[in-house]
Amino acid sequence: MSGSLAGKTLFITGASRGIGLAIGLRAARDGANVAIVAKSATPHPKLPGTIYTAAEEIEAAGGKALPIVCDIRYDEQVAGAVEATVREFGSLDILVNNASAIDLRGIEALDMKRYDLMHQINGRGAYLCSKLALPHLKKADNPHILTLSPPLDLNPKWFAPNLAYTTAKYGMSLVTLGLARELAPAGVAVNSLWPETAIATAAVGNLLGGEAVLRHARKPEIVADAAHAILTRQARGCTGNFFIDVVALREEGITDFKPYSVDPTIDAILDFFLETPLSEGVTKSAFHLGG
Repeated sequence: MSGSLAGKTLFITGASRGIGLAIGLRAARDGANVAIVAKSATPHPKLPGTIYTAAEEIEAAGGKALPIVCDIRYDEQVAGAVEATVREFGSLDILVNNASAIDLRGIEALDMKRYDLMHQINGRGAYLCSKLALPHLKKADNPHILTLSPPLDLNPKWFAPNLAYTTAKYGMSLVTLGLARELAPAGVAVNSLWPETAIATAAVGNLLGGEAVLRHARKPEIVADAAHAILTRQARGCTGNFFIDVVALREEGITDFKPYSVDPTIDAILDFFLETPLSEGVTKSAFHLGG
């Protein structure tokens, strides 16, 4: 895989664990600076890792880390996090909108507090972070905004019975769709990235059934490697895309995805919002949205 993020500064939301941390670790191996932006200042009983343990991992991998306690629902906290990042590292080159909330309950079961939480973190959070990072991104040599959100598809099956989650997640994708065109004259790349399969994170295990489900998943490193491939491309020639991880990696010459499997002897589960598998060893399952 070509390209390096050495010396680049990444602002990653939700980076204390899972995919966000994996993206930070991949950048750290190049010698990047990583702002770890998350609420996780103290250990969670079901979700391992804090911004401080993540910072230790980033530095051990060869990068420089700045742990920042930040709830991206609040404008002043994001503004402070952006300014702290630029003050510490002197620049902000890449924004990764990874933080997200999920609740798959239907309209009769879902309370409005959870509805509001998803929309505040997902669509609004991606918009707010992009807005406040933009003045600094426009000064960068190769600026990128990368959002972890799915390709847009208005088939009603993706909206029922999980309407609140889908509209919140698609809100993030609409930010990509609109900003890619709006920011093209400034040379800021705006793309989305989505995994082909379920990814082995603590959140997925807790939501969908623990270790049994995680065995049918791929490791977060597949998304991190795909993100690295995108973020090292020239911004002016790579914008407005809704990448799937395996497609982005194929474009880099990587075609064997077995090493990313938690258990290479069994099929991985196709992720939400994707109609058909794009690589071998992937199957739909009972939890797949839309049936």
